Amino acid sequence: MPAVHTNRADAGLPVEVSRQVLAKVQDGSKVMQLAKRIDLPGNGTQISVITGDPEAAWVGETEKKPVSNPGISSKIMQAYTLAVLVPFSNQFKRDTTFLYNAIVDRLPKALGEKIDKTVFHGDAPGSNFDTFKSVTGYSIASDPYAGLVAADGDIADHGGMMDGIILAPKGKTALLGAVDDVGRPLFNSDVTTNSIGKILGASTYVAKAAYKSGNPSVVGIAGDWTQAMYGLVQDVKIDFTTESTIDIDENTRINLFQQNMFAVRAEIEFGFRADTDCFVALTSNLVSG
Repeated sequence: MPAVHTNRADAGLPVEVSRQVLAKVQDGSKVMQLAKRIDLPGNGTQISVITGDPEAAWVGETEKKPVSNPGISSKIMQAYTLAVLVPFSNQFKRDTTFLYNAIVDRLPKALGEKIDKTVFHGDAPGSNFDTFKSVTGYSIASDPYAGLVAADGDIADHGGMMDGIILAPKGKTALLGAVDDVGRPLFNSDVTTNSIGKILGASTYVAKAAYKSGNPSVVGIAGDWTQAMYGLVQDVKIDFTTESTIDIDENTRINLFQQNMFAVRAEIEFGFRADTDCFVALTSNLVSG
């Protein structure tokens, strides 16, 4: 994130704009669409994780009723700050509606995509944040159907039920191109820009953030999303400044006042926890794209 130096004069934008931004962050993040949300205090919270289900048993009329204790463990969910700062020309101020629309359109995409990229493939921002970077991978390159069945079986073996698949565009192409021996598509789905219906009973979505180049490349994430939750401390915080100096990189500095510009900063305090054993990666032999 670019650094903001001294002489900063911040002023918060209206609450309704912040809520609009949060709604669009959620729209742009498959993680936030599929995982359960909790309200997160600023210092984090301890969440319970069920590791085993209670079991019932048949008993006779006078026999003692069985006692079953489900396994429960706990994790700390901690909020980590995700931020982006964008400079604008002062001409945006001439039309307030245009300014707000520009903010709502640009900033949520950056926040939502970064959340997904981090959860799917990235390095956690801290020790109390889960990612799917090291989950088991199943290839859908040569036999997509067999790969998906194997992925579904792995999730089931760990006590989950595959209810959500997020495919990169390359993963969507691999599945929609799969045919049987007489050329009929194996996955006859209702294809839209961001969704391709259900596959093996799991709701299936498309997001560029699901892709990671490699050998093999990751072209999707599948799992039991009831075993994942995210936390927010509050809605997206938005501030702007007209008097700061911003370092774009080591060699580029913008003096906002001198150059008739202003900057908008968006921050979100976000946490994520999941039973990562209930998630898998879908892979391909693609190394680029």
